[in-house]
Amino acid sequence: MVEPLSFSAALRERSSGSHSRSEHAGFMADLLKGEGSREDYVALVAQHYFIYEALESAAERMRRDPTASAFISDKLTRLPALEADLEFLLGANWRNEITPLPTTQRYVERINEVGAVWPGGFVAHHYTRYLGDLSGGVFIGRVMQRRFGFETNGVGFYLFDDIADPKAFKDVYRDQLDAAPWDDAERERVIDEVLLAYRFNTELFEDLDRARAAA
Repeated sequence: MVEPLSFSAALRERSSGSHSRSEHAGFMADLLKGEGSREDYVALVAQHYFIYEALESAAERMRRDPTASAFISDKLTRLPALEADLEFLLGANWRNEITPLPTTQRYVERINEVGAVWPGGFVAHHYTRYLGDLSGGVFIGRVMQRRFGFETNGVGFYLFDDIADPKAFKDVYRDQLDAAPWDDAERERVIDEVLLAYRFNTELFEDLDRARAAA
């Protein structure tokens, strides 16, 4: 008899196609192949700032929720690193030099919406971003360091100094997903929200491509 998939395994399996489409989108593929410019990288960092500002504000609201709070860890916090990266990349006036692209704005609005009222939706976005950061994000950071000659300044977003073993951290996170007190219908809603988060990411890369072409 075949054992049923755990929720975390089912989530990973159901989202694998969306994940692949997102990470192989043209803009990101170009950056990783060395075809993107420093300006392209800076544009990506700027959009991350708006996304993580929303996500980490939602995390503060969700700390009081018994289910969502299990996933929130200060070791994951990215906003201070993004602020430091942008100051290094753009200078002290960086806040006046960045604006959210249309997809980023929709993405932020969705995070704000679910992060106010729906723990499962918040966890879906939290999972999509942070487990991705601890997986492919670490690799992306190393590529950007080699490509643009960065040491730690400029790529702090990708450095998780407080997490000694990312694999072990992700394993615990997946155990928490499996332990979340969601029924089958709620688990389906969470999976659908993860797929939406991946779609936002893919469409953001398309926005960045268009902005690059128009520059």
